[in-house]
Amino acid sequence: MMTGHLSCNELVNIDVDTFAPPQCFKEKPKLSTALRKYYLFCKRRTFGTFVASKRSSSPETETSTSVWNCCDQIFKEPSSIHQHVATIHDTDIRQLTKSTFEVLLSQMEKESTLQQESTEKEQVDISSWTPDTSHVPGDQFRNGPGEVLLYYCYCQLADPQLICEWQKAFCEKLQLTGKVRVSTEGINGTLGGTKVATGLYIEAMCSHPIFKIMEKADFKTSSGGAECFSNLRVGVYKEIVPMGVDPDALSYRLAGIHLEPDEFHKEVEALLSKSDSCNDTILLDCRNFYESKIGKFSQCLAPNIRKFSYFPNYIDRNLELFRDKKVLMYCTGGIRCERGSAYLRSKDVCKEVYQLKGGIHKYLEQFPEGFYRGKLFVFDERYAISSNKDIISECMYCSSPWDQYQLCSTHFCCQLVLSCSTCRQGGHTACCPTCQAKGQEDEPSSTPARKEECECTDRRPRIPQDKL
Repeated sequence: MMTGHLSCNELVNIDVDTFAPPQCFKEKPKLSTALRKYYLFCKRRTFGTFVASKRSSSPETETSTSVWNCCDQIFKEPSSIHQHVATIHDTDIRQLTKSTFEVLLSQMEKESTLQQESTEKEQVDISSWTPDTSHVPGDQFRNGPGEVLLYYCYCQLADPQLICEWQKAFCEKLQLTGKVRVSTEGINGTLGGTKVATGLYIEAMCSHPIFKIMEKADFKTSSGGAECFSNLRVGVYKEIVPMGVDPDALSYRLAGIHLEPDEFHKEVEALLSKSDSCNDTILLDCRNFYESKIGKFSQCLAPNIRKFSYFPNYIDRNLELFRDKKVLMYCTGGIRCERGSAYLRSKDVCKEVYQLKGGIHKYLEQFPEGFYRGKLFVFDERYAISSNKDIISECMYCSSPWDQYQLCSTHFCCQLVLSCSTCRQGGHTACCPTCQAKGQEDEPSSTPARKEECECTDRRPRIPQDKL
C-alpha cells in the first residue's frame, strides 16, 4: 500500500469523476501532485491486471513463451497485447482505474483517521503524566518553604524530545527553576521551588509509566528554592551527565557495585583503620578539583581535573594506579559514578569497583559527622551546602581557613575564588594576578563572556598524572 501526507479533509472531498478520461491530464486539472501520483499508480496497476487476465492457459495455445487471448485474437508479443488493450479497452481501463482509486482513497482515509486518533491518544497520555493542580492555590508555587531536588534515572527513552517537552511544560506550571537533561539513556535534573511544587514533581515522576521505577528516596533534597537558579533549562542531550563517551559505546549497565551509605561507611572505616599500611584499596573522588577542594572523604584520591569530561583521560593516564586494586568511588549524587565506574571497569585492571549509592548527598543524611569533612559543592547559586562545621580549604590570598566560593570579579572570567572577607575588602577578588590586573583596567561590557582565559587555568594540567 502506498502512503502519503494527505489530510482527512483532502481525501474526503475528492471528486473521483474528475479522473475519468486519461486525456484530463492534458487539460491540467487542478489536482495536487500527490493525488496525480496515486491515480497514475492505480492506472498502471489496473492496466497490468487487465493484461494478465488475458494470458492464455489453454493446452492448444501453451508454448514456451507467453501468449494472450483477447477479442478472439491471439497475441504473442507483450507490445502487441499492450497496444490492443490501450486502444480497444480504454473505457474499461478508465472504469476499473476509477474503482481502484476509490478503494485506495478509502483505505488512506482510514489510515489517516487511525493516525489522528493515535496522535490524540498520545496527547491525552502526555497530559495524564501531569497531576491535577487545580486544588493548589497558585501562590503556593511562589511562596512558602522551599527546597532543591537532585535526581537521576537511567532508563531507555524512545522519544526523549517528548519527555523534554513534558518536563518543560510541567516545570513551568510548578514554577520550578533549574536544569534537566534528557537523553535516550535517561534523565538527570536539579530543580528548585516550593516544597508544594517539588512534592508534586516527585509524585508525577514516580507515577510516570517510564520513571515509576524511581522511589521518593531517589530524590535528594536540600534547603533552598527557586532562587537557587537563575532560570529553567530543559534540553535533549547525548548524555545525561557529560563525560564525553558515547552511551552506545559504554553503557551505564557496566557500572560498579552499589554500596548503601552504611556499607560505604564501613568500607571507608576499614580503609582508614589500616592507615598507610593499606595499599590494595583506593578511595576515588570522581568530582572536579574545585569540588574536592572544599570537602572530601579522608585519605581519598582527588583528581586535579576541571571537568568530568576529563575523567576518562585521567583514568587512561593512570591505569597503573588502579591495577589489582579495590576502588571505592563517590561523587555528589551518584550519577557521575555510574558512568565513571563503567569506564574504569571497561579497562579491566581493577580487582573490584564499588560506588556510593546516592552519592555524598545520601551519605551525609546518615553520617553528617562521618568521614566526609567540609562542604558539599553544588551546581547552583549556593555553591555549597554544609552538614558539619569543618573547613578544610583556605583563602588563596592569606591562607586563613575559608570555604565560601565566589566568582572571579573580572567580567570575562568564570573561575571560582576562595577569598576571605578581609582579603576581599582589600580588593583581592580575582582568581589570579592576571585577572586582578585585568579587572582593574576594564569595565564590564556587553561583549559575550569568554570562559577560562586566565593564567590559573593555563598553568593547570588538563589531564594530570597522579601518584599514590
